[in-house]
Amino acid sequence: MRPNPPTTEWDGMIKELLEQRADLAIADLTITFDREQVVDFTMPFMNLGISVLYRKPVKQPPNLFSFLSPLSLDVWIYMATAYLGVSVLLFILARFTPYEWENPHPCQSDPPFLENSFTLLNSLWFTIGSLMQQGCDIAPKAVSTRMVAGMWWFFTLIMISSYTANLAAFLTVERMDSPIESAEDLAKQTKIKYGALRGGSTAAFFRDSNFSTYQRMWSFMESTRPSVFTASNIEGVERVVKGKGSYAFLMESTSIEYVIERNCELTQVGGMLDSKGYGIAMPPNSPFRTAISGAVLKLQEEGKLHILKTRWWKEKRGGGSCRDETSKSSSTANELGLANVGGVFVVLMGGMGVACVIAVCEFVWKSRKVAVEERKQQLY
Repeated sequence: MRPNPPTTEWDGMIKELLEQRADLAIADLTITFDREQVVDFTMPFMNLGISVLYRKPVKQPPNLFSFLSPLSLDVWIYMATAYLGVSVLLFILARFTPYEWENPHPCQSDPPFLENSFTLLNSLWFTIGSLMQQGCDIAPKAVSTRMVAGMWWFFTLIMISSYTANLAAFLTVERMDSPIESAEDLAKQTKIKYGALRGGSTAAFFRDSNFSTYQRMWSFMESTRPSVFTASNIEGVERVVKGKGSYAFLMESTSIEYVIERNCELTQVGGMLDSKGYGIAMPPNSPFRTAISGAVLKLQEEGKLHILKTRWWKEKRGGGSCRDETSKSSSTANELGLANVGGVFVVLMGGMGVACVIAVCEFVWKSRKVAVEERKQQLY
């Protein structure tokens, strides 16, 4: 349905019309400038554009430490820094203010020394207890230290609430990893091959485009070997399916919509690259053009064309099967497996192990200290 390159002859349905062997050509026949020069078209009965057909993105396997995903690495680093900074500030202010020093012996009015509950370790323990919303057995008494504690509690309230709100989504929603999101992404890489129907309007669009991105894509398609062009749309769809993510097919959006309603492995990537329409072709100066254009306009105004498209795209001949699968999967809550929350168990076991090591070190240190003191007592 295009002029053969060496000559100005047409083939396919356009040739049938030019040779007066047909009165009408009704198909997914795109209205183009070249075709409009040799045949007449009715007004478009369906609007469309060029888009990308590609395999659906692969589901990412659950991450062992998915519970860390609700917050970015920067936020985790800032939180750790804030925790240490607030703990040190609380320790310094508690040392500076006189209202945090207490009499260890209330019965003595003039004790030889005073005690301060907010040692560095206790300050660290107080702030981590607040962060984990567990509280602590010590509390600030001075206004300055209470101000630090109040601001820290406000900070932890917001952060914990934000973390909890995002945690469920990150643990239950399946992540998709798609290497391309648009035709521009295709043009920027060479790993994924892409092509179109040989001699069709889609190929002509890239061939005649003045846009640098589409010119680069056309040069890539022409130079790639083996050829990325196909003899039919069906062949292009099969190459996408068999390519396992290594091939994308550029075709008209209406055809893509029809395919992805029946093949759940495929999807449309990005939006439309242009805007055009399907029309009914007739020989030049056909007497039927005005009447058929009026009928098409009436069907559009009454919404009957939309009803017909919905029926044959999404209901008949296997249409809607992928939509049914999507609704079933979305209505079923995903249970959490060990792969989703296993990192929490790892952290728990790691913490228990570190606690045991610290306990052994404390025991050894205290034993050596007691042994040294007993040796000194024996000497004196």
